[in-house]
Amino acid sequence: MQEIIGVRFKSGGKIYYFAPGNLQVGTGEYVIVETSRGVEIGLTVIPNREVADEEVVSPLKEVIRVATPDDLKHAEENREKEKKAFRICEEKIAAHNLDMKLVDVEYTFDENKILFYFTSDGRVDFRELVKELASVFRTRIELRQIGVRDEAKMKGGLGVCGRPFCCASFLNDFQPVSIKIAKEQYLSLNPVKISGTCGRLMCCLKYEHEAYEQLIRTTPRVGALVDTPAGPGTVSEVALLTGILTVTLQKSPDTPKQFHKSEVRLIKDGAARREAEDPALKNLEDK
Repeated sequence: MQEIIGVRFKSGGKIYYFAPGNLQVGTGEYVIVETSRGVEIGLTVIPNREVADEEVVSPLKEVIRVATPDDLKHAEENREKEKKAFRICEEKIAAHNLDMKLVDVEYTFDENKILFYFTSDGRVDFRELVKELASVFRTRIELRQIGVRDEAKMKGGLGVCGRPFCCASFLNDFQPVSIKIAKEQYLSLNPVKISGTCGRLMCCLKYEHEAYEQLIRTTPRVGALVDTPAGPGTVSEVALLTGILTVTLQKSPDTPKQFHKSEVRLIKDGAARREAEDPALKNLEDK
């Protein structure tokens, strides 16, 4: 077992483990730590706790100190410098006529490096841009190309559900989402309805899918032949979450009836759902 604390550097970002040493750090306290990018300030989201050795990538780096009021003030000053650096970088991008969109700027806590995050449809030769930025800021410069999902996570916003983006709220990592998942959940294959603000398939399709897989195993599919209290019929619609089946009865095909799946007995299962795919759907999956 090893004693750790969990630190997050961005809202909704991944949690990293550090060794607290002799410090007792509570949830919500800021700490100064050393990372692969340099010295940074992060928020403690997991207080002192022991975890199994296999859950930790050894050796853990030790917390330098709990952030002081001066540290917090310095971090706030860096946030202001990031805004200025963002404006300058945008001007330089325009001057070089580069096909890239600046998304975010980060100063490391010790100001030894500035990271510029951008999106682009292709590869960008930004060597001259880096040289100019280095001459302006007199520190190490790193330009990092990110995807549209990462951009949404950094900027945040509201999804079609009216709630903050899942990626910016609680999802630590992105998982691949496929059209197959949308089909298995009996969702409309309209690209507008199943894509997020980032233009990719909604993340919630993936992390909810495990529950849908369990429901799929216990629910007759569309086209299944079932026996109902009103006689045999064919399933024409399925509501997986409620378990309600719309059944076209053999004795009265013009008046479909609804039954809960617990009320019917499966005689012959239906074929897997098939729909004609809109070519635009292929652009929603991560390549």
